[in-house]
Amino acid sequence: MPIRQLSETMINQIAAGEVIERPASVVKELVENALDAGAARVEIVTAGGGLNLIRVTDDGCGIPENELALAIARHCTSKLADNIHDIRSLGFRGEALPSIGSVARLSIRSRTANSDSAAEIGIEGGRVSAVRPAAANRGTTIEVRDLFFATPARLKFMKGERAESSATSDVIKRIAIAFPAVRFTLTGSDRSTLELPATDESPEGRLRRVAQVMGADFPENAIAIDAVRDGVHLAGHVSIPSFSRANALQQYAYVNGRPVRDKLIAGAIRGAFADVLPRDRHAVTVLFLTLDPAIVDVNVHPAKADVRFRDPGLVRGLIVGAIREALANAGTRAATTGAAGMMAAFRPGAASYAHAGPANGHRSYEAAYRASGFAGFDPSRSPQGPLDMGLEDTEFRNGGFGENDQAAFDAGPLHSADARAGQAEAAETLLGMALGAARAQVHENYIVAQTKDSLVIVDQHAAHERLVYEALKNALHARAVPSQMLLLPEIVDLPEEDAERLAMHSKTLARFGLAVERFGPGAVAVRETPSMLGETNVQQLVRDLVDEIADNDTVDTLKERLDKIAATMACHGSVRSGRLLKAEEMNALLRQMEATPGSGTCNHGRPTYIELKLADIERLFGRR
Repeated sequence: MPIRQLSETMINQIAAGEVIERPASVVKELVENALDAGAARVEIVTAGGGLNLIRVTDDGCGIPENELALAIARHCTSKLADNIHDIRSLGFRGEALPSIGSVARLSIRSRTANSDSAAEIGIEGGRVSAVRPAAANRGTTIEVRDLFFATPARLKFMKGERAESSATSDVIKRIAIAFPAVRFTLTGSDRSTLELPATDESPEGRLRRVAQVMGADFPENAIAIDAVRDGVHLAGHVSIPSFSRANALQQYAYVNGRPVRDKLIAGAIRGAFADVLPRDRHAVTVLFLTLDPAIVDVNVHPAKADVRFRDPGLVRGLIVGAIREALANAGTRAATTGAAGMMAAFRPGAASYAHAGPANGHRSYEAAYRASGFAGFDPSRSPQGPLDMGLEDTEFRNGGFGENDQAAFDAGPLHSADARAGQAEAAETLLGMALGAARAQVHENYIVAQTKDSLVIVDQHAAHERLVYEALKNALHARAVPSQMLLLPEIVDLPEEDAERLAMHSKTLARFGLAVERFGPGAVAVRETPSMLGETNVQQLVRDLVDEIADNDTVDTLKERLDKIAATMACHGSVRSGRLLKAEEMNALLRQMEATPGSGTCNHGRPTYIELKLADIERLFGRR
C-alpha cells in the first residue's frame, strides 16, 4: 500500500483515542477550558452517563465570533506562546475540541463581554457547519451529544451509566479542589446534583472546599503540610495515620494547580506512611506542588495527567520528609471517626459487639482479679515481670507521682490530709495531659484513662508494640547496621548502567550493612549483608534495589526490609494482651505514648487508642 496523507477527520479520530477515553475525559477538557477562560461559575449537565449529552456552561471571557472556526481546528490555541517550557494554563495542545468533534456531535455557543450577541458553530463527526448568530449570556456553552457515534467500536468499551457518572463526578471534584473560588454544579437525569459553592483562595477557604469534596471528617483528622526545598513548595493536608482508606482514590495531587496522577508522588506518599500504615491501607491526602514550569514537563501525554520532574529525587525527598516531619510534630491524635463508631455502638438498641467468653482467649478478668487478691496485682504471682518501659527506675516506679504521693498511693486508704492533698494535686496534673490518668484496666487488655474533658481507651498491646518499634528503629538508624561477611562474595550480573547506579549508592548501602562493589563492567560483588536479614536471597535483594534506584533514585527497599524485621521483633517483644498492669505501669505507658511520634497507630496501622469527649458521653445519657 502506498504512503498517503491521512484526512483531517482521520487524524482527529486518532488523536481522540488518546485524549477522549470516556465521557469523563470530555468533561475534564471542557471544564479546564472554562477555567482557563477565567470562569467563576461552571455548570455541567450530563445524560446517559455522558454518552447521550454533556453540556458545560461557564461565565468566562468567551470566544470572539471570528475565532470560532479556529477553536475547532487542530493545534489552534490561545494559551501557548513560543515557549513550550513555560506552560501556565491547564490546556495548551489545541487538540480537545477537534478530537471531540470528530467522534461526536459538538456545538459551541459563545459571547464575549464586548459583543452585542453570541455566535454558534457546530461540528458533527468531523464535518464543520458555518458560524451562525445565537442568543446567549456572556461566556461559553459547549454541548456534546451522541459521544462516539462516529466510532461505534469505542462504545463497546464503555461501562454502565453509574460507573461513567461516578468517573465524571471524580473529575469535577479533583478539579474543584484546585479552584476553590469557582462554583461548580453537576446535574443531570442520570445523577444526583453535586454542588460545590465558591469559597476563597485562602488556606481556610481551600480547606472548606476540601471538606465539600471529601467530607467534614477530613479537616478534623488532617495535618497541615508546608515545606520548601530548592525552589519547590509543598503545601496541603494529610490525614493522621488512624484515618485511612482501603484504596488510594482519595489521594489528590496537584502540580502548579494541575490535577495529576503521578507514580512518583503516589510512591512518595506511600513511603512517607510506610511505618504507620499497613500495605492494604492508604492515607487521605491533598498536596499542592508549586515550582518553576521550566523544571516540570506536563507534555508527557495528551491527557496531561502525567508529569515528569527534572529532579525527581528532590520532589520525592521533599514529600517524604515534609509528611514525616508533620506526623512527628502532630503529637498524639486519635481519629474522630473512632469516637463516632463508639457513640453508635453505645446508643440504646445498637447492635452488640460483645462475645461470650474471655477476651483474646485469656482467663476472665474476674478470675484474674480473684487470683490476685483484693490488695491488687502481685508481680510475684504473674508469669511476667513488671513492664519495662525503658524509663529510669525512679521514673518507672513512680509513674509520674511524687515520692510522697507514691507512698500514699502504696499505703492504701488515705488517713493523712497532706497525703490526700498531694495525691489530688498529682492526679490533677495527670488529667491535664493528652492521654490523662489511668483509672482501670478492663478485659486484661484495655486501659481506661481520664482527661479533663474526655475518656480514653488504650489497647495496651498495640500501644506498647509501637513504642518498642520506634525504639528499635531509632537504635537501628542511629548507627551503622551490623553486617555479616559472606564466606564467598555473591556476584550479581547486571546491565552496566544498573551496576553504575548501585555503585553510586554504595556508601549509603554500607550504612545499612550491605557492602557492594563493582566487579567488572556488568556485575557487582556483594561481600557483606545486614546480619538482621539472616540468610537472604542476595540476587533478588540487589535487583530490587536496582529497580528502586532506577525509579526513585533511593535505596528505601533495604531500609524497609530492616524496618519490617524491627516491626516483627516489636510485635513479639511487646506486652501481651491478658497482662495485668499496675497503675504506675499504665501511667508510664500513657506518658511514653505522648512522647512518641506516631503512637496513635500500631505497626499494623490499627489505632492504639480511642478518645470519647465528655460532651458526647453526656449526650448519650440525654444530659445535653
